[in-house]
Amino acid sequence: MKRLTWILAVPMLMSMLVRAQNSLPPEGEPHNGSEQDRMLFPRDTFWGWAQFDLAPPHNEIDPNICAGNAGQYGGVNAPCSMFARYMLSGILEVRPFGRGPLRRFMVFGAPAFLFGKNIPQTLYTWSFDAIGIEHSWGAAVYMGKGFEFRVTQHFLFDRLGARDRNLGPADQGNNGPWGRYMTVGVRKSFGTRRW
Repeated sequence: MKRLTWILAVPMLMSMLVRAQNSLPPEGEPHNGSEQDRMLFPRDTFWGWAQFDLAPPHNEIDPNICAGNAGQYGGVNAPCSMFARYMLSGILEVRPFGRGPLRRFMVFGAPAFLFGKNIPQTLYTWSFDAIGIEHSWGAAVYMGKGFEFRVTQHFLFDRLGARDRNLGPADQGNNGPWGRYMTVGVRKSFGTRRW
C-alpha cells in the first residue's frame, strides 16, 4: 500500500512544481485553467470517444477465452463459441478540477464489450450474443509539454449472461487477451487534429 501511495504521490508533487503559465492563450486556443473556469467540474470535465467495430467472417475478434481448436470439441455445437463478431469500445476521461494544481489530474476508464457466437474454421454467424467486457481504468497527471504520468489497472475479462461459467475443455478461463496487470507509464501527446 505504501508503494502505491508513493507511485501516486510523486507525479502529483512533480506536477505541482511545474510552473503554470501566467498569461491567457491567444483567442481561439484552449485556456486550460484560466480564471474563467470553475474550480470543480469545469465545462471541459468530460472527454472521450466510442467506437463500434464489425469483424468480417474468418477474421473474428479473439478474446482468448476459448482455444483456437474449440470446434474439435463438438463441431458447430461446441459450447465454447466466444469469438466475437462485434465490439463496442471507448474511453472516458474525467478532469474534475478547473483551477489550481489539481487541474492537471484526471481519471479514465476504457471498456470494450464483445458480442458474437463463432468458432474458427467451424461456425460463422452474425449472432449478437453477449460475450463479455474487457475494461481498464486509471489516473494521470499532466506534467507539461504534452507529457502525462499514467497509472493503469487492467482487469480480467468479465463474462456476461449464460457464458459466465466453464464452457468445456476448450475454455481457457477469464484471462482475456492480456490477463490482469497494472502499469506505470509516461504518455507523450503531439500534433494537432485538423477537426
